[in-house]
Amino acid sequence: MIFKGLGVAVITPFTPSLEVDYDAFKRIIINLIDQGVDYLVLMGTTAESPTLSSLEKRKIIDTAIEINKDRLPLVVGIGGNNTMQLVKEISAFDFTSLHGILSVSPYYNKPSQEGIYQHYKILSESTDMPIILYNVPGRTGSNLLAETTLRLAHDFKNIAAIKEASGDLPQIMQIIQSKPEDFLVISGDDLLTLPQMALGMDGVISVIGNAMPAEFADMLKLALTDPLKASSIHYKLLKFIHLIFAEGNPAGIKALLNHMKLCEPHVRPPLVQASQSLVDRIKDELLNFNS
Repeated sequence: MIFKGLGVAVITPFTPSLEVDYDAFKRIIINLIDQGVDYLVLMGTTAESPTLSSLEKRKIIDTAIEINKDRLPLVVGIGGNNTMQLVKEISAFDFTSLHGILSVSPYYNKPSQEGIYQHYKILSESTDMPIILYNVPGRTGSNLLAETTLRLAHDFKNIAAIKEASGDLPQIMQIIQSKPEDFLVISGDDLLTLPQMALGMDGVISVIGNAMPAEFADMLKLALTDPLKASSIHYKLLKFIHLIFAEGNPAGIKALLNHMKLCEPHVRPPLVQASQSLVDRIKDELLNFNS
């Protein structure tokens, strides 16, 4: 249940020379804790984890642990398409002060549903840590079907949740309707979070939450008790959500955070910074938002 509510997929800020900016990272973590976030997700796609070295990843995780001081649950992204290598990585990983693993469905290989099931079965049996499945077909090239998700949820106690970013509402409803009682269904799409909460989802792992944590947290809290107020917040954030994804993630959210004086806008190749046109549009929207 610690993965209910607002989780934030935390960015990795960089200096102009593309070194990790640990001072900015600390500012971001402190701001998220202070603004009512329920848990933090480290080393996800938004963190540009494919471009980070093992040493950088470990230092970022240790920095978050140090700043967090056990105030919020921490989830770490450990995923890939080499199952046995992941088992080695998980077995050697120090999970002290961490509370869960977010593991993306295998990408590029395009395994069958049975292959995806066996992948997660092997990961589940390699650790006692809670595992959050991550279904994001737009990035992996394959869809983790509801039948496979439910099979995993019923078969393995430490498979605790799924971050669902397929945008397929019938598939998501099927999971919600037939899941074990303590299995969580978490949105992976800021734009759809509010309507998905009405269907029975348990929260979101958010990108816009990096910049607007208090507003997004309020929307989630009001989703079932005061839908009209929740809807008002949703529409207030709607343009921001469109803008931060307009040229890919995390270029957009970093441009917004730069305007908010939280970090520089730099990303590591092969990603590129948001265009000046998008930067200007984000700045204008931020001025409107704060006026």
